[in-house]
Amino acid sequence: MNIHLTLAPLISLLAGILILMVPRLLNYIVAIYLIVIGLIGIFGGGNLRF
Repeated sequence: MNIHLTLAPLISLLAGILILMVPRLLNYIVAIYLIVIGLIGIFGGGNLRF
């Protein structure tokens, strides 16, 4: 059995759990997510494998 985990679904799961526990974190989580996705897009993180 081969299990392949990627980073985006794990981050999304963690963010969803945190938002359910502390709804005030929603703004910060969304802002951080957008900044990270933007940086990956600018600097070309297509070669990253986790």
